[in-house]
Amino acid sequence: MDFIQNELKEIKELLKKQTIQQKEILTIEEAADFLDLSTSRLYKMTHNKVIPHYKPGGKKIYLKRKELEEWILNGRVESVNDLGEELDSYLSRTNKNL
Repeated sequence: MDFIQNELKEIKELLKKQTIQQKEILTIEEAADFLDLSTSRLYKMTHNKVIPHYKPGGKKIYLKRKELEEWILNGRVESVNDLGEELDSYLSRTNKNL
């Protein structure tokens, strides 16, 4: 019986994620699921204007899924290889000027 309940729970979670992927505008709860954050953390982020959001009428918060994806991608951290290539490029440019 527990096995069936666990399977049903997993199916519900997958359907929830699929629904979120198809929506353009998300509620704060859906956005929290999408970003794998707690709703309270997401409320703090919107309050501090860390993440793009909309408040029509000044109450309920909505977020665009595409903007959330862009926000995620804008937080890219360069790898050690990226930094090494950037350093090599800089050094080759400065050595030519000497």
